[in-house]
Amino acid sequence: MYFNFKLVLAVTLILIVAACTQSNKNVTAESTSGTDIAIGGNYVSSDYAKRNNGYDWVAVSVNQLTDSLAHIAIRSRADKKKPTCTFDADAVLHGNNILKATVDGKSILFTFAGDSLVISPENQQDESLLNYFCSGGGSIAGTYTKISEPLDETQIDKTIFSKALSWSSFFFDVNHTGNELVIQPVGLEVDNSKVSHTIEGRVVNAEIGDLNADGFPEVLIYITSNGSGSYGSVIGYSVNNGKSMSRIFLPAIADNPKTNQGYMGHDEFAIVETTFNQRFPIYKPGDINAIPTGGIRQIQYKLRNGEASRVFVIDKILEY
Repeated sequence: MYFNFKLVLAVTLILIVAACTQSNKNVTAESTSGTDIAIGGNYVSSDYAKRNNGYDWVAVSVNQLTDSLAHIAIRSRADKKKPTCTFDADAVLHGNNILKATVDGKSILFTFAGDSLVISPENQQDESLLNYFCSGGGSIAGTYTKISEPLDETQIDKTIFSKALSWSSFFFDVNHTGNELVIQPVGLEVDNSKVSHTIEGRVVNAEIGDLNADGFPEVLIYITSNGSGSYGSVIGYSVNNGKSMSRIFLPAIADNPKTNQGYMGHDEFAIVETTFNQRFPIYKPGDINAIPTGGIRQIQYKLRNGEASRVFVIDKILEY
């Protein structure tokens, strides 16, 4: 009995050690995969260190959104002249150290190594794309160094979101600064007046597509409210036969009993061909904000002509 007890004890100790070793291996693996390698943060060009001597500089802010998605915001000095470089895009994680953003069907790579970030085109022939986001012949391409302190708020461009959208001969500049969203169309035959909205929250993305298949685009701007709820909203415009643009109406989720059960925000939006998609987690009674347990609800909308304006009409409701 004594021998058997020692044998059992020895086996138990071996299993505990093995379990601890495996646990340590898992921690190590987790710490070197995904965005856990601490690629998030602020990266600056070399002239940032000489900013007090009047040098221009560019900063790249990387904000992790999910385990595999991050938002890239590039801003430059703006206290002495107009900003030289402005860029906003979501980028998908590839491997352990590369984020890839797609702009106009072309890919931009953000490669991380230690405290360095290198921005480059995926294909060398697309290098000119990186000049598009800068004025005066500049480019967002290059090497940036991570800093631990906040960016110099007295000098940096205060633009929260900026994106240029194009469709055929039509162009739209979308800018969010302070609490003002401005959409500036270019190429419309009759009315190219900019439109502005006072918004609460922040713009997280803007997309363009032909949602009613009439040959003319729609522009959608996605907004997330401040606070832990992250309630989403959409401001949209539809081009009228190439001449002007008018507002699109999107019914509120909270007003529809078919869609509002278990709804507590955290919306995601996307254009997929001629369908507009909204999805969000479903909360069951008792769920806390950070841990929904009811799955996902996805609503697919089609754009239709309403009595006073074009409206999004629910086409399908999916839950999974």
